[in-house]
Amino acid sequence: MKSINTYMKRIYLAIAICFITLLNGVFSQTLAQDLKSAFPVKGYRETASKINDLVHTRLNVRFDYKKRYLYGQEWVTLKPHFYPTDTLRLDAKGMDIRTIAISKNGKNIPLHFSYDSLSLNIRLDKVYQPTENYTLYIDYTSKPEELKGRRNNEHGLYFINPDGTEKDKPTQIWTLGEPENNSCWFPTIDKPNQKNTQEISMTVPRKYVSLSNGRLESQKNNPDGTRTDTWKMELPHSPYLFMMAVGDFKIIKDSWHGKEVSYYLEPKYAPYAKDNFGIVPEAIDFFSTTLGVDFPWNKYAEVSVRDYVGGAMENTTAAIFGNVSTRRELADSYYNPGIEHELFHQWFGDYVTCESWSNITLNESFADFGELIWLEHKYGKDAADGHLQYGLQNYLDSHDARAKNLVTFYYTNPKDPFGITYSKGGRVLNMLRNYLGDVAFYKGLHLYLTTYAFKNAEVPQLRMALEEASGLDLNWFFNQWYYGAGHPVLDIRYLWDEAAKTQKIFVNQTQDGTAFTLPVAVDVYTGGAKERHRVWLRNHSDTLTFKMPSKPDLVNVDADKILIAEKTDHKTPTELVYQYFHAPLYLDRYEAMDFAEKNTDDPEAQRVLIAALKDPFSGLRRKAIQALNQNREDIRNINAGLRNAALPLLANIASGDQNTLVRADAINTLSVLKDPAYLELFKKGLNSPSYSVSGAALNGIIRIDPTLGLSLAKRFENDNEGQLTQTIISVYAEQGGDTQWPFVYQRYKAAGFQDQVHLTKAFSGMIGRLTRQEAVLQGIDELKQLAIRYKGDGAAPFMIKFLNSIKDQRTGLNDPVGAKASVDAIQQINNTK
Repeated sequence: MKSINTYMKRIYLAIAICFITLLNGVFSQTLAQDLKSAFPVKGYRETASKINDLVHTRLNVRFDYKKRYLYGQEWVTLKPHFYPTDTLRLDAKGMDIRTIAISKNGKNIPLHFSYDSLSLNIRLDKVYQPTENYTLYIDYTSKPEELKGRRNNEHGLYFINPDGTEKDKPTQIWTLGEPENNSCWFPTIDKPNQKNTQEISMTVPRKYVSLSNGRLESQKNNPDGTRTDTWKMELPHSPYLFMMAVGDFKIIKDSWHGKEVSYYLEPKYAPYAKDNFGIVPEAIDFFSTTLGVDFPWNKYAEVSVRDYVGGAMENTTAAIFGNVSTRRELADSYYNPGIEHELFHQWFGDYVTCESWSNITLNESFADFGELIWLEHKYGKDAADGHLQYGLQNYLDSHDARAKNLVTFYYTNPKDPFGITYSKGGRVLNMLRNYLGDVAFYKGLHLYLTTYAFKNAEVPQLRMALEEASGLDLNWFFNQWYYGAGHPVLDIRYLWDEAAKTQKIFVNQTQDGTAFTLPVAVDVYTGGAKERHRVWLRNHSDTLTFKMPSKPDLVNVDADKILIAEKTDHKTPTELVYQYFHAPLYLDRYEAMDFAEKNTDDPEAQRVLIAALKDPFSGLRRKAIQALNQNREDIRNINAGLRNAALPLLANIASGDQNTLVRADAINTLSVLKDPAYLELFKKGLNSPSYSVSGAALNGIIRIDPTLGLSLAKRFENDNEGQLTQTIISVYAEQGGDTQWPFVYQRYKAAGFQDQVHLTKAFSGMIGRLTRQEAVLQGIDELKQLAIRYKGDGAAPFMIKFLNSIKDQRTGLNDPVGAKASVDAIQQINNTK
């Protein structure tokens, strides 16, 4: 009875709320909240109610670099969405609010409001009708670095080296709004289903450049050495896409069909602007043509900033990225479509925006899909399929793989639904493209984009656009892949019946729950000819039967390699070898190589690996080289026949493969032989523009002639990254001394944590041998600081092990000070929580 009474009370409350609303003719946000609380659904995150709509936001901001504050004045124009209302709620996180007023006839009339450090609840001066706009004036201070209880990537506004104390780091300001972090620097309705135009006036030191959405309307020099830049965004977009960047940037101009394309970089990286971003106009053209919707904004800028906490962000007309690369670093960069990911968002995410974070797949899955089609267009199908496989494996390895739907209405943090929308969602779209065919699929995307331009959408609206274009019902697909979790786990077996001349294929779905409905292509190879069959799998156990004149050489299920699935495919070794040489796709060859690298004593497997060393796709050449070393100390321990056949090919690859990563892998493989016959080849590699190649070459020389390697390392001290840096540190740490310590210490200290982990054995060994005590204490302190800083990541026991080793080494060298410093460091690590 208690539950029934509770439910009846909720009904009475709901009736009372509706009655009050009708009586007053006013819809209050407070009453709306009461109505929601009357019928709570645990964990359910509904689309944000639209009581008021943003129309236009005008900001006037200036920055206090010392305090790391933003001083803001805001004029925000809104209107009731449908119901008349006299209240407004705005998101405003951790601010000082000085004034909230209604702007009328040039005057600001103060309003009553309450504020809990997260939300402003404002009582308007009257009841506004849905036909009436009103403008509020807000005077406030944003204090992003004083926000409590928010993760580092949730501050919205970031000051980088504002006091200039960090050497070799520029002073910058930048923002990161997604998902709901821009309300850390200006009050707004911080939900994706709001769209408005904007104007931002930034007052900045005159020596700096500013960037924001839209066009730069004006610049005004001020008497105090500052300048006020006004940026206008005249097409509506969502609040999380507002952006600012301020710093010492050089602007490199480009264009697409008369629209400005520009790149904002630190001066030292300006010479590499086109190397990093120069592909953008071509990508804009490709996406515009493919979608049948021209790039919809007035400009496209890309800015590179320091210490970016979001990877990259698709702010409308002004994408933001972390550090860019030099030309030498880019020599090792292949098939990295991150720039195209953010660009594709300008259509999917910015032009048409998800209605709620539950539907974030409409943004992120499309951006991931944009990466795939760009790679296919620019670099070929093997490159796209390699990226497809990489993402699929990331999804299958993730803890969310079986638990989460692409569309999820139950979450805690607005960032939670993003998870699998990249790796799984992009591949779901690729499956859908394969099922519908390119023409129907892109016709549907065109319809979706043009129907919801500058608006919001949910996943069913994408489905309906694709159904209208194709004429097919797609409920089964969307229910399965968007509103259902997990993926099929397939076990595939084969039986040839010689008497009946039939090939049977048994496909079992072994996952828990409902069987997936899967349209699948099956290629049957017989006597050098291929015949394609299109079939449907609908049950936990399906049997496919084909009449054949003779036993097939190969039956290739999922011949388009399109399924999001775990597959155990019981092909014979002979069939897999045939597959490598006859089936056309990257994953066909990849699957055959998986067999080959596990069976290197098999002559047929050896034939596959030798052929793969000459595969046209670099990713498979790398896989072949790595297979020669997998689970073994080095190439010396593999089958002698395979090794002897592979060595001449590896030498050719090491000498001049067009892909520097393949070349470096070959050099690293040969270097373990310590064969002087390769010394000249390694010396040649030192001159490569690739850090990977030169690093591998130096490592090879060191193994053959350590003294020569130590002398050659010095020439790279002023220009090294990646493997080259690690090689120099290793050779110095193992063979150098006090003279080389400053380089080793500075580069180790500047390295990322993962690189530090790889280098710690050599680094700590060097500390144990040093003669200058100041350097010994310096190195011990660095290991202690690392252990404390990354204690939560398991660094403490790792560093303590090496500090104990240093203690033993310093004791052996009769250095009680160094030994005691090691013991003290261990004690401090253990005492730090």
